[in-house]
Amino acid sequence: MSTVLQGVALGVIGVLLFGLIIFIHEFGHFFTAKLSGVRVNEFALGMGPKLFSFTRGETTYALRLLPIGGFCAMEGEDETSEDPRAFGNRPVWQRMIVVAAGGIMNILLAVVLMMILRGQDSIYATPQIAKFAENSAFEQAGVQVGDVITSINDYKVYTDQDLSFALSMASMDIAGDQAEIDLEVRRGKERIRFDDMLVNTVELDDGTRHIVLDIYVAGRKKTVFTLIGKAFSDTVSTARMVFKSLLGLITGQFGLNEMAGPVGTAQAVTQVASQGLKQSFGAAVNNILYIMLIISVNLGIVNLLPLPALDGGRLVFLIVEAIFRKPIPQKYEGWVHAAGLVLLLGLMLVVTFNDVWRIISGG
Repeated sequence: MSTVLQGVALGVIGVLLFGLIIFIHEFGHFFTAKLSGVRVNEFALGMGPKLFSFTRGETTYALRLLPIGGFCAMEGEDETSEDPRAFGNRPVWQRMIVVAAGGIMNILLAVVLMMILRGQDSIYATPQIAKFAENSAFEQAGVQVGDVITSINDYKVYTDQDLSFALSMASMDIAGDQAEIDLEVRRGKERIRFDDMLVNTVELDDGTRHIVLDIYVAGRKKTVFTLIGKAFSDTVSTARMVFKSLLGLITGQFGLNEMAGPVGTAQAVTQVASQGLKQSFGAAVNNILYIMLIISVNLGIVNLLPLPALDGGRLVFLIVEAIFRKPIPQKYEGWVHAAGLVLLLGLMLVVTFNDVWRIISGG
């Protein structure tokens, strides 16, 4: 297959996977709404004008022009309805399930994608030290073979993916050939800390420096059970990375340049696909799968945050209703979600502008 055809194929795969992420999210709402007896007026993939649609029973199924989202339009979701099957007339616990289902389905999709990726491996890395590289800073500090790394700079390490992320975070402020980290290991039943431990660094092609992990870790053989366990644990690790990154944005640890909107995401997919193609077409597909996995986890977690206009914001109102056994007047809830939507759209505009500027300026 020529490079051009490979690029086109990868682009199609990327678009289909992004569509799958949106479809799975909205299907979570749709499926649980149907199970709860809620009337669904329209189930759509995409936004904007309809490309085509058809009606089955009470629901219209549509494909719309702009591949930037989708929706599951339920009767009485945002307005008062006398229909007994309207969303607002169903028991509060059913409405909570319907609202939360989208984000939960995205996280489950991430587990499936992780199983596809990890299913290609024959052995799984662990945070346990098997041996040291020559002149290892870890060995010189007193770390021993058999020790299990449990935290770096107080970031808990449960998997090799946690280990890589913790080292990346610790590498953000490196200034010289060596850096300092706070390491904790488990040795038998004992926890041992190595505070301000000196580690070696290496300069990357982009001029930044990164901590050298001059150890070799133990592996675990692949079986059906270790594959399932690895898929779940690595998905949890990815979710923890998302939370840590969100906290970093809130606290100022990361700047606007570390955020990406649709344009930045498309650029990232293109970059990882190009890098993968240098090895093989399969490697490029795997890179795209991993990026989509991270997007799916992001979408699932962010949508469940207790913020106006998001599913998590709607859950907050439903929880209040469940506690006080009385719903907040719909007009007040509508005002809160409308204000949240305006702020969200404003943030998306800023992030998209920053994405475009970063591409133009070569940043």
